[in-house]
Amino acid sequence: MITGNGIVKTFKQRGNMLGAREVRALRGVDFSIPKGGAASFIGESGCGKTTLGRIIAGLETYDDGEIVIDGVPMSSLTLKRRQPHFRKIQMIHQDPYSALNPTRTVHQTLRAPLALRAKQTGRSKAWMDERAAEVLSLVGLDPATVLARYPHQLSGGMRQRVVIARALTVDPEMLVADEAVSMIDVSLRLGILALLKDLRERLGVSVLFITHDVATARYIGDDGDLYVIYRGQVVERGPVDTVIADPVHPYTQSLLSAIPVLHGLELPGEQPVVPLEALNAGQDDVGCLFAPRCPFRGERCDTERPLLQLTEGVPQEHACFHPERRSVIARPMSEV
Repeated sequence: MITGNGIVKTFKQRGNMLGAREVRALRGVDFSIPKGGAASFIGESGCGKTTLGRIIAGLETYDDGEIVIDGVPMSSLTLKRRQPHFRKIQMIHQDPYSALNPTRTVHQTLRAPLALRAKQTGRSKAWMDERAAEVLSLVGLDPATVLARYPHQLSGGMRQRVVIARALTVDPEMLVADEAVSMIDVSLRLGILALLKDLRERLGVSVLFITHDVATARYIGDDGDLYVIYRGQVVERGPVDTVIADPVHPYTQSLLSAIPVLHGLELPGEQPVVPLEALNAGQDDVGCLFAPRCPFRGERCDTERPLLQLTEGVPQEHACFHPERRSVIARPMSEV
């Protein structure tokens, strides 16, 4: 299991003559991802979900809080002793075109992590070749056809499968998929999503899916938790189906209201929520972070920050002083 408690991350940007400006990417985020389970982080661009994914994968440091992997707090370990723990968590990057070295064949790409694995376990070169072929087969590629090819000789979908195969070479316990299908042709996306779901079922690998697309989050983690992140704060958290079908935070409702409606097949939600203004990342941090854009804000929202909590009659956690169910999801016409 991997848990996070109060994760804080602040970046410093170059400013003007008055000095550097601080950007708060994460504001005390808690999460829990069980072994073999799934979780999804959703939110607008710049909300902090990718930063959180990189921290979980050990690719980014954090300023405060604690990451615990299989019961071991990472802050108690030196950088060298953390590496074996973070090696259990592999990142699947958004862009399969830049994730692969164009001068290396698929065989060379897979051989590099396998060589390290073989050295650690005393395996032979023959095992390395067998394992390379095995992981390619696991992701639905023909080793005889793909191993000798360079990335430019592969389609976008095939490249992403190679990226996933490379992640599997170290026998990870978790895959962190950061917008893993956003740069792939629409016709190929379902295949990659189905692959991630299949790997989770067959290998028992946990999957953390980072996306702005609610539909893909629901497909990958249908039995996991959905974390809705706004400006570095989790504003709603609960089972995927519960949060999507019955959202209570206005920000979650605005995300779901923005999903296109299939005209002729669906009817739009009866109570769509539209933010009052565009996102301004430089606005003051006083009060509720979503308050300037929220059509339902009250006086308390302007002065006090709501914390993630459970309230009576609401099954999921939320950070809102005025939680209310609203019908924002489109409904099939056949059900009307």
